[in-house]
Amino acid sequence: MDSTYAATVIVFLVFVASIISVEVALSAAIIEIVMGVIAANFMGLHPAPWMDFIAGFGGILLTFLAGIEVDPTLLRQKLKESLLIGGCSFLLPYLAALGYCYWIAHWTLQASLIAGCALSTTSLAVVYAVLVETSLTDTGIGKIMMASTFVTDMGTAIALSLTFAEWGVRTLVVLLACVAIIALAPRYLPNVFKRYGGKVIEPEIKLLFFLLFVFMSLGKWGQVHAVLPVFVLGLCLARMFRDHRDLQRKLRIGAFAMITPFFFIKGGMNVSLADLAANWPLLLILLGVKSAAKFVGVFPLAKRYANGHAAYFTLLMSTGLTFGTISAYYGLQAGHITSSQFSILVGVVITTAIIPTFIAQRWFSPTLSEQEQEEVLAQEEESI
Repeated sequence: MDSTYAATVIVFLVFVASIISVEVALSAAIIEIVMGVIAANFMGLHPAPWMDFIAGFGGILLTFLAGIEVDPTLLRQKLKESLLIGGCSFLLPYLAALGYCYWIAHWTLQASLIAGCALSTTSLAVVYAVLVETSLTDTGIGKIMMASTFVTDMGTAIALSLTFAEWGVRTLVVLLACVAIIALAPRYLPNVFKRYGGKVIEPEIKLLFFLLFVFMSLGKWGQVHAVLPVFVLGLCLARMFRDHRDLQRKLRIGAFAMITPFFFIKGGMNVSLADLAANWPLLLILLGVKSAAKFVGVFPLAKRYANGHAAYFTLLMSTGLTFGTISAYYGLQAGHITSSQFSILVGVVITTAIIPTFIAQRWFSPTLSEQEQEEVLAQEEESI
């Protein structure tokens, strides 16, 4: 299909997803993923290079926005909780998926290691999108959840890197460059924003986009992914954004209006219903393995630290999307897994982005107290 026609159809699907999201009171991210599945399997649409690029940037932008939402003070205060929840959220599903695929499904060791990485993740993009739409980003549970998600994905990234990455001079250069940018940005960006902020041409947003593209370029050159460095950058700039609420609001609007929907729709497009239909028993088993391992790893700790919202916390920590897809795609490109194994893993990843989120929002979504509602309203008024 011509790129213009394809873009027209996809943007229409984005619009329809937003309408459905409002009408049924579910996260737009879930509906957009489902629209992606429909587009690929029933409408003959497949991701073109331009869509891959926009979707890739959408994932990076979502990760950055999630980083600036984390309160560094609260993160330090809740470091123990975040490390415990995030660490168990990674380790138990990783070992469970690896063990099942290797000893029971009889996959190769490399394929099983890829499965462990793909099914151990928690989707920072999904968690953040849901928390934004439910006004929970500035609450204690929202901040601990994002910090725990970061720890989980850090574990996955380390496992994937230590197991498969080819370390070399480029990797070291990328690491040093990312550290330098992250160290210098909080020092110099506030002065730039103070001098050029508030203009209709938004030079400060353009500068932020430039930095995100720099991270993406470094990642491509060094054959590493930019998600974690971008999250750390957002974390280091969190205090600055608390002094620029209007800028944060503008970034959110631009991201959720048109950029991030491509990320979620493309995620749905990676699912082949034909492959899933042919391997549905294994799909269900791996879905159960991940879900059970996440429950065992997260629920007891969430019950202790999540202030009565353990089920909601556990369900959202069970989601997967970005790093799960990245891990599976890396395994396919490197020849560690077959195309059928790729579809199964991505199918499980996408399913965990939809089902736990649906259940969490429909039956376990926390109700803000009057004080929390007043705080959210006050912060929204500050950003106007």
